[in-house]
Amino acid sequence: MHILLIEDDKAMSQNISMILKHAGMTVEPALLAKDGLELLKLYEYDLIILDLMLPDMTGADALRCIRSSGIKTPVLVLSAIELANKKVECLSAGADDYVNKPFNADELIARVNAIVRRSKGHAESVVKVGKMQINLNTKIVTVAGKVLPLTGKEYALIELLALKKGATVSKEQFLNHLYNGMDEPEVKIIDVFFCKIRSKIKELSGGEDYITTVWGRGYILQDAVTE
Repeated sequence: MHILLIEDDKAMSQNISMILKHAGMTVEPALLAKDGLELLKLYEYDLIILDLMLPDMTGADALRCIRSSGIKTPVLVLSAIELANKKVECLSAGADDYVNKPFNADELIARVNAIVRRSKGHAESVVKVGKMQINLNTKIVTVAGKVLPLTGKEYALIELLALKKGATVSKEQFLNHLYNGMDEPEVKIIDVFFCKIRSKIKELSGGEDYITTVWGRGYILQDAVTE
């Protein structure tokens, strides 16, 4: 899961980043609203976490800029301000949720997961495809009731496919999801990852494959494909 964090307090930003990274998420920090807006022009994110009080503009104004630009990425607002009118203002401007500071780490992670699931059309935390189940909360994948042994990057690829189940995900999207635009390897590394993942799935499923190659475009997660 790829998250843009717009928070001007460096200590708070580091704390939030640590919490989310410990939960297996990739975090791109930005100290100013304008920096976050520039990053949104370059990269695709699963969620934006936005502080309400920023030095260059208010979080509500930043949110309006995001939505007026046609960016539909879900937004979670963080703020020490508990006034009801501020929550109403942010939600009316297009925020998906509002969390007060200080916050509980487990609650933050739960809210992040819930928002992203809803934005991808999944009300539940478990995505099922054939004999395979992807638990987006525990980050455990099982096939025929057995845990699928995955590396961190392998899980991240399956997670992105699960969140976009039924839709083709391009190799460029996978690279951005894994490396956040930093020191990206050649795009063919994605094919190498999926070759290993599919081999593991087939071993536990009795030959069934739930990941289909869409030639020239990317990969898609769908019901069983047998050879």
